[in-house]
Amino acid sequence: MKMKKLVAAALAMAMALSLAACGGGQKPPAQSNQPSSGSQAPAQSGTPAPGGATEITAWIYPVGGWQDENNVKSLIDQFTADTGIKVNLEWLAYADGDDKVNTAITANNAPDLIMEGPERLVANWGAKGYMVDLSDMIDDTDKSEINAAALAACTSTDGKVYQYPMFITAHCMGINLDAFKAAGADQYLDLDTHTWTTENFIKAVDALYAKKGDTVAAVYCKGQGGDQGTRALINNMYGGTFTNAEHTQYTWDDPNNIKALEQLKSMPGIAFDASLEGGDELKLMYQEILDMAFCWNIAQQLDPAVAGTGAGKTINGQEIVCMNFPSPDGTPVLQGGIWGLGIFNNGDQGKIDAAKQFVKYMCDSEHAAEAAKISNFFSARTAAEGTDLSNIFADNAIMTDYNKVILPNLGDYYQITTGWASARTEWWNMLQKVGKGEDIAASVAEHLANANAAAG
Repeated sequence: MKMKKLVAAALAMAMALSLAACGGGQKPPAQSNQPSSGSQAPAQSGTPAPGGATEITAWIYPVGGWQDENNVKSLIDQFTADTGIKVNLEWLAYADGDDKVNTAITANNAPDLIMEGPERLVANWGAKGYMVDLSDMIDDTDKSEINAAALAACTSTDGKVYQYPMFITAHCMGINLDAFKAAGADQYLDLDTHTWTTENFIKAVDALYAKKGDTVAAVYCKGQGGDQGTRALINNMYGGTFTNAEHTQYTWDDPNNIKALEQLKSMPGIAFDASLEGGDELKLMYQEILDMAFCWNIAQQLDPAVAGTGAGKTINGQEIVCMNFPSPDGTPVLQGGIWGLGIFNNGDQGKIDAAKQFVKYMCDSEHAAEAAKISNFFSARTAAEGTDLSNIFADNAIMTDYNKVILPNLGDYYQITTGWASARTEWWNMLQKVGKGEDIAASVAEHLANANAAAG
């Protein structure tokens, strides 16, 4: 399917979707970009906040179920009742959230708390000295309970913890299983482990294209939305890397990445589409225009009902299943999402202490299970203060399966590499050039050099 046909079909079948952004959670409802009207009234009783601070502000990026005030209101109200601390919530959009935070920092008006990932809280604002070190909140027991990769990503190179991890996920692929079966391509899937080899991925795309005569999947590159999917696809196909292990340099000129790009560009069933981002790809997947999506995670698998489809279904009821990215031997390394809370150092120790109470309540208490379940992601720790968090979704077959076959393949969280924002821009610009037919090695070299220059 040509680019124009993809876009035309998408417009013709336009649906009122509010899809998970696949680059860090779901987009919030329009009204959520405004501060809370104060529904979390301060309790008249409860333990007074340290230092006399009885009111704090938290800014929330659109992370899973935490994007919706209706989901979190009862938990926030309970925190207020238990502590006497009122919490004013404001939801940020990824489109302009960073600008709002940076403007607030410049104006000495940053929020007390913020929820997002290490690329912002650790590698950006933490590295610049704006965040409070939370390492005093994490003892040896906590270290044994918190996912090691998550804690490492939330810790700076000098040992300061600028983000307390709350929940994690691993990004993967989604495929239209009915379309695969119709094309005889399901023979190339291991549906027990939800894995496939690169060889079988290529065979499956060929079979689907032979049946359909049209585009099977899109390497979307309009912008950075959902770019973890294209990175994981290209890195996994032949075992390439995106950064070095020290997270000081970008390495996507790895010959294995060049090989993957060359392979993808040569396949008639794969389109490099500069009109699509990850969310656009998902729409085409739900509409059965594409047979697979590289921008997928548990948020879509659990509840694409925002598309009016029901869990794990397309608009016509065809079955969508999650798959690991293809790799030479079927052993994938997945990109992850790690989210948690950080505290801005605004010079008010009373508010810092009150914010720490909030962090403790949500991340390391009996309430941590509810906080994680609201997200629709997995807890970043196995237990908290005697509460088992290892399988909080035991009653949900989809989550249980995902926890078994997808989450264990979580790989290195390299998004904390310096110059990350610039690197993401260079990546999708590079993919656009590949899509236009420009020399692959030269395009990679050019944009990699720009990314490493930004990384210093």
